[in-house]
Amino acid sequence: MSGAALTGPTPGVWRVFLRSPSAVAALIVFSGFCAIALLAPWITSQNPYDLAQVDIMDSLLPPGSESWTGAPYYLGTDGQGRDMLSAMIYGIRISLLVGVVSGLIALLVGTIVGLVAAYRGGWVDTVLMRIVDLQLSFPTILVALILVVILGRGVDKIIFALVVVQWAYFARTVRGVALVESAREYVEAARGLKLGHLRILFLHILPNCLPTMLVVATMQMAAAISLEATLSFLGLGLPPTRPSLGLLIANGFDYLQSGRYWISVLPGLVLLSIIVSANVLGDRLRDTLNPHLS
Repeated sequence: MSGAALTGPTPGVWRVFLRSPSAVAALIVFSGFCAIALLAPWITSQNPYDLAQVDIMDSLLPPGSESWTGAPYYLGTDGQGRDMLSAMIYGIRISLLVGVVSGLIALLVGTIVGLVAAYRGGWVDTVLMRIVDLQLSFPTILVALILVVILGRGVDKIIFALVVVQWAYFARTVRGVALVESAREYVEAARGLKLGHLRILFLHILPNCLPTMLVVATMQMAAAISLEATLSFLGLGLPPTRPSLGLLIANGFDYLQSGRYWISVLPGLVLLSIIVSANVLGDRLRDTLNPHLS
């Protein structure tokens, strides 16, 4: 019963989603950034973080310049002589990696907590939800800053910090949807047939929570990318050897008053495009999958 409810309207959902020009444009933009991130080693003229490929003599060149060897710098160079186009492509790769991986892990943890809380009820639900409330009561940026200061800099440290500040959002959302699904007839029938608890949770209740989880995951991925960029801009995120878009923006901040806008503004525009496209996708998915609007 639950599987039929999911598979039937899928083509119609996509048709409704594709009716929005802004959603289609956001999907194209976000997919393009993902493709660029995957193909970074093959489409860039240099590895901007390999010192053997970077020449300090080419530092602070404006967009459209050429190096002393004749190599073009379409978007200019930064203070270390790195090609800005290559640096931004590698920065996109790091930012998307951190956002997607942390979002998936937080989704997994939050989904398990929310399902267990809704299905078991009683004191289990009370204890788990009070932990969620405690987590959500602290400002996200404050918790992330404390964790990064304690753990240190690194991709794995940032991912862990983002998971800690995100999982509670998934847990509360999944619990709300799972409570509704747990009261439906197909769950009561599954319990009457003496099916195992794990089977009921993961084969009956979970599939019907997936649409809502997809919307929240899209929104939280954008939030994770934004938070990682904020931490890197403050100098507490990723190390200089693996800078994301946030660190690229921070590196060019001191050059803004001297007119070298491209070092900070261009990565900022790319970061803004990623976050906006992800949020537009999330908004459209929410409207499309909302049963009250269909």
